[in-house]
Amino acid sequence: MTIVVLAADNMWEALTNNSADIEWIKATDDFSFKNYKEADAFFILTDTTDFNFTETVKPVFINSVTTTLNELNTADNILRINGWDTFLQRSVWEIAGKINDSNKAIAEKLNKKIFLVNDEPGFVSAKIIAMIINEAYFALGDEVSSKTEIDTAMKLGTNYPYGPFEWAEKIGVKNIYDLLKKLSVTDKRYQPAPTLIAEAAKK
Repeated sequence: MTIVVLAADNMWEALTNNSADIEWIKATDDFSFKNYKEADAFFILTDTTDFNFTETVKPVFINSVTTTLNELNTADNILRINGWDTFLQRSVWEIAGKINDSNKAIAEKLNKKIFLVNDEPGFVSAKIIAMIINEAYFALGDEVSSKTEIDTAMKLGTNYPYGPFEWAEKIGVKNIYDLLKKLSVTDKRYQPAPTLIAEAAKK
């Protein structure tokens, strides 16, 4: 199986680690699907706005946490995954799109279990983690405690692998803000905290 990946180095490492019987090809910035006609699948983990997805009928997994397939108006061979840092490494992936035997075979080769979710911004887990991070920023703005102390308290109290501010740095504060802002259009519970808005503006 040959899989072509367009991704930053950290995403490349997270995706290609511990997967057997796969020929991995790291694509260059002048990427075109037409250049990889022998590929069995693609992972596009960079910004997806400039790609012509009609150039291939092979499975294409895109890192699109905030923008839905419906908004991108893609064909059935395009699937959304959460390519945020710390999510690619998970043993279970949330996927939005049409799941078929080919997709399942790719997931099996990657040692991943796939969980089909609705084509909505944030999937499931990203929504929850974004809300946790947002609440931490509200607490920071209310001067409840420092970032370090909040991170420590959350890790000790909930057994999370990272504190909310550590998570935000790994994922990208701007990514968290963009998701919350989009979700808040239809649900005010997701309104970004003022401290988060201010920090995202600096990124």
